[in-house]
Amino acid sequence: MEERMKIPHPYLSGNFAPIKRTRPLTRCTHVGHIPEELAGGQYVRNGGNPVISGDVSRDAHWFDGDGMLTGVLFRQGKNGAGDLEPEFVNRYALTDVFLNAKNNCNLKRPLLPSIATLISASLRTVIAAVARTLILVFLSRLPGSRRAVKRISVANTGVIYHDGRALATCESGPPMRFQLPTLETIGWYNGRRAENERGSDDKAGFGGYGPMAFMREWTTGHPHVDPVTGELMLIHVVLTKPFVYYSIVPRASTADPCLNMPIPGLRSPKMMHDFGVSSLHSVIMDLPLSLDPMNSVRGKTVISYNPAERSRFGIFPRYQPEKIRWFETNPCVIFHTANCWHTTSTTPEAETCVHLLACRLTSASVVYSAGALRPPTPKTIPSEYVEEEQCRLYYYDFPLAKESLDVVPTIRNQWALSAIPFEFPALSPSYAMRAARYVYGCSTGVSSYSGTPGKAVKMDYVAKIDAATLIKRGNAQSPQQIKGCVDTRGIDEVLKSTNADDPVKLFRMPEGWFAQEPTFVPRRGAETEDDGWLLTYVFDESQLNDKGECDEDAVSELWIINARNMRDVITRVRLPQRVPYGLHGAWFPKGDIASQRPFDAVRQEMSTELRMSPLSVVRDTIERWIG
Repeated sequence: MEERMKIPHPYLSGNFAPIKRTRPLTRCTHVGHIPEELAGGQYVRNGGNPVISGDVSRDAHWFDGDGMLTGVLFRQGKNGAGDLEPEFVNRYALTDVFLNAKNNCNLKRPLLPSIATLISASLRTVIAAVARTLILVFLSRLPGSRRAVKRISVANTGVIYHDGRALATCESGPPMRFQLPTLETIGWYNGRRAENERGSDDKAGFGGYGPMAFMREWTTGHPHVDPVTGELMLIHVVLTKPFVYYSIVPRASTADPCLNMPIPGLRSPKMMHDFGVSSLHSVIMDLPLSLDPMNSVRGKTVISYNPAERSRFGIFPRYQPEKIRWFETNPCVIFHTANCWHTTSTTPEAETCVHLLACRLTSASVVYSAGALRPPTPKTIPSEYVEEEQCRLYYYDFPLAKESLDVVPTIRNQWALSAIPFEFPALSPSYAMRAARYVYGCSTGVSSYSGTPGKAVKMDYVAKIDAATLIKRGNAQSPQQIKGCVDTRGIDEVLKSTNADDPVKLFRMPEGWFAQEPTFVPRRGAETEDDGWLLTYVFDESQLNDKGECDEDAVSELWIINARNMRDVITRVRLPQRVPYGLHGAWFPKGDIASQRPFDAVRQEMSTELRMSPLSVVRDTIERWIG
């Protein structure tokens, strides 16, 4: 196994440590003015919060853990929109895995293997971990179990809203519907309806029928909703051919969704976290980061990065994945796309181009550092593939020439827009899938996101990049393809700028404070695309004790930042407890909350008292032995 860097585990300590308390909607204090556009809306963020976390020396990874939803509702007071009262709420997503583990004294470790195990452990260790999970899943279906584990998703990655449903996402299962603003769990969503919803649509959803249906319902952590048509686009990455499927769910429930359309052309299973969607095309990324159990037989880890393997981008019309075209380039890792759009031109000849903005990493080091592991020793690779360690906002330009056996699809432009580290991208939702000007995200004062554990994902800057201006500049004077960069300034140089129109702007967190992924909320009647606010949870690490741990009274805040000038914090909401550094969030306006679909029930935690029988005693004994 790879060498562990620190004990106790850095992703189970400090403000990465899981929160033990959940709260119903609880009134908060605040300083500053709350914009009236937030009235009745709610900010919600998802992230892993392992309910079983006693063994801090075990394998663990930042991407592990039971999903916990954390929200702030801006409730309208009795006097109308001018009197807004923020209220905090946090709840677990009540997945099968969580309900089986809650108050289960037999389990000393989480039911699922850690990603850290899959990227570092020997074949024997991986087989033992997977066998343990399979046995525990089987035992969960016997009498005496707290909950049968029918799906292994922990719903801990992102949150979206589509067609009257708020959904929590994760790659290892279908989305989970939850209710706004209470964040109660309603049930699994299969592309047609959710558990506990009213209605009689019993047709097969994601996955269809057959023995492999459970795998085909595994759904990306980053579905995309078209702001114009209301369609929901999703991919399903599986371990068997064709390795990825594609689904489109329309906004109107009267229309039939297109589910599990195979995407041809992949050669092996990959770790595919996100994809690109324009108003006409979709882009999937076949990158050299594999997620293949057969790797163990080949002497590699289940999740493995090959720095000598080419990256491939597959582009196809939204409704015709069979017409995919593949573009190849240097190896890289991409977890998040920022935006995707298309342009058409008629001179010198008719041409459609698909454009993609994505956070491009030059290695998979962050996958290891997020598990407190040292990356494997780099292999010798061709000199044209050698790049410095970085994570930057990259621009890709894919011209869709007329199909011909003589024409190999070629990427016209591919370079970084800025040299600053950049991840967790966000933009104004109404500008998605078209040529948005601005992209917001997080940056860090270290050289990349692949540094020491903990520091790699602590965000001390919120960034704003004028992508349109930098793309125009790059097209006028093209940087070196692949390894080039339009704006070569680092963090310190950008901070010294006094140019009001600087295409790269940074909001610097106070010393010892760290932010999380920002979410953009537009001003009503906005005059410009960036006329609005950024919402982000922040934490002051001066609250950590001498051991680097959080005491019970540690708290976080929700900051509302002026997105136009990237200087002013107009509101600070003091929360009743801290919010661990997590993953992805979204803004749910008042109209979305009001238009949620009806349902009959919500999921509930099980009583700690269970009826025992001879079979359940045997089940309990085995579970305690391997737990």
